Amino acid sequence: MANTKSAEKRHRQSLRRKARNIVVRDSIKTAVKAARSTIATAKDPAKVSESLKAATKALNKAAGKGVVKKRAASRRIGRLARAAHRAAQG
Repeated sequence: MANTKSAEKRHRQSLRRKARNIVVRDSIKTAVKAARSTIATAKDPAKVSESLKAATKALNKAAGKGVVKKRAASRRIGRLARAAHRAAQG
Protein backbone atom coordinates (compact mmCIF):
# COMPACT_ATOMS: atom_id res chain seq x y z
CA MET A 1 0.00 0.00 0.00
CA ALA A 2 1.16 3.52 -0.77
CA ASN A 3 2.45 5.53 2.19
CA THR A 4 2.33 9.08 0.86
CA LYS A 5 -0.18 11.17 -1.08
CA SER A 6 2.11 11.33 -4.08
CA ALA A 7 2.57 7.56 -4.05
CA GLU A 8 -1.21 7.09 -3.88
CA LYS A 9 -1.64 9.40 -6.85
CA ARG A 10 1.05 7.56 -8.83
CA HIS A 11 -0.74 4.29 -8.10
CA ARG A 12 -4.07 5.69 -9.34
CA GLN A 13 -2.36 6.99 -12.48
CA SER A 14 -0.68 3.65 -13.13
CA LEU A 15 -4.03 1.85 -12.90
CA ARG A 16 -5.60 4.26 -15.40
CA ARG A 17 -2.66 3.92 -17.77
CA LYS A 18 -2.71 0.14 -17.46
CA ALA A 19 -6.40 0.07 -18.40
CA ARG A 20 -5.78 2.32 -21.40
CA ASN A 21 -2.79 0.27 -22.53
CA ILE A 22 -4.82 -2.95 -22.43
CA VAL A 23 -7.53 -1.42 -24.62
CA VAL A 24 -5.01 -0.05 -27.11
CA ARG A 25 -3.07 -3.34 -27.27
CA ASP A 26 -6.29 -5.25 -27.91
CA SER A 27 -7.23 -2.89 -30.73
CA ILE A 28 -3.78 -3.35 -32.27
CA LYS A 29 -4.13 -7.12 -32.11
CA THR A 30 -7.56 -6.96 -33.73
CA ALA A 31 -6.40 -4.66 -36.54
CA VAL A 32 -3.28 -6.72 -37.28
CA LYS A 33 -5.24 -9.97 -37.21
CA ALA A 34 -7.84 -8.51 -39.59
CA ALA A 35 -5.11 -7.28 -41.93
CA ARG A 36 -3.37 -10.67 -41.95
CA SER A 37 -6.60 -12.52 -42.69
CA THR A 38 -7.49 -10.04 -45.44
CA ILE A 39 -4.03 -10.41 -46.97
CA ALA A 40 -4.35 -14.21 -46.88
CA THR A 41 -7.86 -14.45 -48.34
CA ALA A 42 -8.83 -11.32 -50.26
CA LYS A 43 -8.19 -11.07 -53.97
CA ASP A 44 -9.21 -7.41 -54.09
CA PRO A 45 -6.16 -5.13 -53.68
CA ALA A 46 -8.37 -2.30 -52.44
CA LYS A 47 -9.52 -4.34 -49.43
CA VAL A 48 -5.96 -5.37 -48.64
CA SER A 49 -4.80 -1.77 -48.87
CA GLU A 50 -7.63 -0.56 -46.63
CA SER A 51 -7.00 -3.16 -43.91
CA LEU A 52 -3.26 -2.49 -44.07
CA LYS A 53 -3.93 1.23 -43.68
CA ALA A 54 -6.14 0.59 -40.62
CA ALA A 55 -3.51 -1.62 -38.97
CA THR A 56 -0.78 0.93 -39.72
CA LYS A 57 -2.86 3.71 -38.21
CA ALA A 58 -3.54 1.69 -35.04
CA LEU A 59 0.14 0.80 -34.62
CA ASN A 60 1.33 4.38 -35.20
CA LYS A 61 -1.22 5.74 -32.75
CA ALA A 62 -0.16 3.24 -30.08
CA ALA A 63 3.51 4.06 -30.68
CA GLY A 64 2.74 7.75 -30.30
CA LYS A 65 1.06 7.11 -26.95
CA GLY A 66 3.95 4.97 -25.77
CA VAL A 67 1.90 1.79 -25.49
CA VAL A 68 4.20 0.06 -27.99
CA LYS A 69 7.78 1.05 -28.70
CA LYS A 70 8.23 2.98 -31.93
CA ARG A 71 10.66 0.51 -33.44
CA ALA A 72 8.41 -2.42 -32.62
CA ALA A 73 5.49 -0.68 -34.31
CA SER A 74 7.64 0.13 -37.32
CA ARG A 75 8.82 -3.47 -37.56
CA ARG A 76 5.28 -4.81 -37.44
CA ILE A 77 4.12 -2.33 -40.07
CA GLY A 78 7.00 -3.34 -42.33
CA ARG A 79 6.21 -7.01 -41.97
CA LEU A 80 2.55 -6.43 -42.77
CA ALA A 81 3.45 -4.34 -45.81
CA ARG A 82 5.87 -7.00 -47.03
CA ALA A 83 3.21 -9.70 -46.63
CA ALA A 84 0.71 -7.59 -48.57
CA HIS A 85 3.24 -6.98 -51.33
CA ARG A 86 4.06 -10.69 -51.59
CA ALA A 87 0.36 -11.57 -51.75
CA ALA A 88 -0.15 -9.05 -54.55
CA GLN A 89 2.78 -10.52 -56.49
CA GLY A 90 1.46 -14.03 -56.56
